[in-house]
Amino acid sequence: MKTINKIALLMVIALAALSCQKIYPETIIYQEIPVEVPVETEDGDKAFAYSVQAFDVLPTNSAAENKVRLQNAIDWASARGAALWVEPVEGGYPVQSGIVLKKNVSLLGVHGPTGRGTVKDGKPTGSLFVITDKTHPFITVQSASQIKGCQFYYPEQGFNDASKIVEYPPTIQVSQDQAVHGVTLQNLTFYGSYFSMDFRAQKNAPCEQILFEHCYGYPLGGRFIAIDYCYDIPRILHCHVNPAVMREFKGDTNYITNDYVVNQRTFAYTIDHTDNAQVMDIFTFATYGGIYLGANTYGQLTNFNFDQVGIGVFKDGNTPFNRIWEVAQGSIIASVSPDGKVENIHPFIVQGQGQISITNVDCFCGRAAAVTLTTQGVSYDFLKVQGNSWVIVTGVNCRMRNYQSSIPITVANPQAQISFINCSNKDGNLFTFLRTGENPNDKGTYTVL
Repeated sequence: MKTINKIALLMVIALAALSCQKIYPETIIYQEIPVEVPVETEDGDKAFAYSVQAFDVLPTNSAAENKVRLQNAIDWASARGAALWVEPVEGGYPVQSGIVLKKNVSLLGVHGPTGRGTVKDGKPTGSLFVITDKTHPFITVQSASQIKGCQFYYPEQGFNDASKIVEYPPTIQVSQDQAVHGVTLQNLTFYGSYFSMDFRAQKNAPCEQILFEHCYGYPLGGRFIAIDYCYDIPRILHCHVNPAVMREFKGDTNYITNDYVVNQRTFAYTIDHTDNAQVMDIFTFATYGGIYLGANTYGQLTNFNFDQVGIGVFKDGNTPFNRIWEVAQGSIIASVSPDGKVENIHPFIVQGQGQISITNVDCFCGRAAAVTLTTQGVSYDFLKVQGNSWVIVTGVNCRMRNYQSSIPITVANPQAQISFINCSNKDGNLFTFLRTGENPNDKGTYTVL
């Protein structure tokens, strides 16, 4: 009996010792079912995930093979609400486009946003998808899904030769045939995309609670994030569009590519048909437009920088009731015009109905040493109000420099009501501007203090 007790005790001790061993993230197979293992992301988050390599998604496979196997992994994970670990590998995983990230699945990689690129032997590496297929969006997302810590690379994209730029479909797209609720896109980097994240849902299949956070890239079609028919508060937070995103392995794009992007006349960020959209700490450089705030939306835009654009903020509105945007704490450098005409360069354009309040926004122009695109070096004004609908525009504590017009506000809407106070003009002098809208021919009262 004592011998049996000793054996039992030794077994308990051995099992306890095994339970204390650290488990490293690696591919483990048990009876052909992937066993979840703890993984730690770059920002210290711990999560249980299943390595994609357990499903034979391998860097040595063809893109077509990996598409089938990654989709199998997603299908398996959907019913379980599981996370898939995009195990970092040298050179990444070639995967054919057309993946569907089904409900409840997360794709987790190791990266924060890599704003200048990871690099090994002149190519990016890590939790990386390598994309060459031109037929479909790379990945279409459904409800309750997440992509975090991953990179997307288009090695065949034209770099500094505009004639070789490929108009790839969006890298990430919201489902077009079903409503999508709750998608998190976080810590993502896009190398060579043409349109990075397309969340323009269908009216009969809208999306809700979409979060974009810490995403970096420079889409060669000029469109980084587009949202439409997205209700229950979409959020765009801490996102960065910059032509130097591939500096570590390809260098910065040049005048030819950046001028091509500007000539698309698209906006880096586009929002329409949303409820109270939240946009905070966003940046773009060398795109035609900063952000388009569509006719069917309202919300808040704060802490932003739109550098070397043609139009900074374009605000529209189709009703006087709730087409309201509060815009604050930002900087706009508007000095780009695809047609070379300064009169088409405006930090702000407002049209349609509703209201916009502008607070603590600094606008200036110039040809900085870092600018690698064709610029005019000056904007026409600070604000242009156009159209023929009742609209209210107010401004407080704004600084306006390097514009060409005689006054910073251009009125081309006979029904607009406009009031600016405590703002400074291109000469560095305080001024007020008031237009009541009672007289259609009134251009407003501009008083320099």
